[in-house]
Amino acid sequence: MGLVLSPRRQPEKAVAALAALYVLAALALPWFGSAPVNPIRALAGYEPDRLIFMELRIPRTLLALLVGGCLGTAGAVLQALLRESLATPYTLGIASGASFAVALATAAGVDYWAGLPVSWLAALAGAAAVTALVAGLGRSGGRMSSLRMLLAGISLNAVFSAATLAVIGSAREHRSISVTQWLIGSIDAVRPAAVGALAAVGGAGLTVLVKQARDLNLIAMGEEWAATRGANPRRVLLTGFIIGSVLTASAVSLAGPIGFVGLIVPHLVRGLLSADHRILLPCSFLGGGLLLALADALARTLTAPAELPTGAVMAFIGGPYLIWMIWRRF
Repeated sequence: MGLVLSPRRQPEKAVAALAALYVLAALALPWFGSAPVNPIRALAGYEPDRLIFMELRIPRTLLALLVGGCLGTAGAVLQALLRESLATPYTLGIASGASFAVALATAAGVDYWAGLPVSWLAALAGAAAVTALVAGLGRSGGRMSSLRMLLAGISLNAVFSAATLAVIGSAREHRSISVTQWLIGSIDAVRPAAVGALAAVGGAGLTVLVKQARDLNLIAMGEEWAATRGANPRRVLLTGFIIGSVLTASAVSLAGPIGFVGLIVPHLVRGLLSADHRILLPCSFLGGGLLLALADALARTLTAPAELPTGAVMAFIGGPYLIWMIWRRF
């Protein structure tokens, strides 16, 4: 089913409003959590308030904003390339391939290679492999078939999910526990360098895609339509799939397989604001970050002092939304 471009009034104001909310979330959400924090003591450097606020909650909130942004952007570009609103990094199996590769590296006990975290490198390799498989299986008569790609992605998702379970079953006990906890999908504090690297990857990917917004608008109407109007469908498809895979792998390597962000956010932005990718892409990044950061804040507070996995909170939100989408569509 093709994606139809539908203009909305003053979408630029919506981008500015989402950007303001994004910054506000980065400032406000670190104060929410299972353990109370005294703001004066935290800012003055007193322990344990400083430790909780500065070294745990701020990096965690920033990570949620960036992971959600990467997943939202990946979902938006994949939906444009396949002209299918149900296409996401998860329905196409890309996230499962990345998860399998990270689980394999974790079970093997390899943490760093050439100074780089192996989880990130493994996720990139797994995502690239599945993207190539889906693209190859999805070709029919020299053209991409969105239905074939979706079916191939769903099948590969099942295969790599089963392979990941096999890795867990054969790993040593402590490694198996680490992989299992990671697979639940959670936002945990990471080193500032990892947050900075993800920000660089997400920002670069978004910038490249926004520069190709016109071509993505044409591709969303059909490859033949795009070709007759000056776009290069093969180049746009290749660039889009590569960036979508890199964004997905980068997010998965740091937060685990958290689903539904790439499905919900682009669908809402397209329906409420605009399907023009000059608006859709930045709004999907900002909206994805906001959604996941809010879900993580809920995970920290709903069952305090215990914490829910952020992936579970997103599943509670995304599952009913997907059912509603299918009910409306079919």
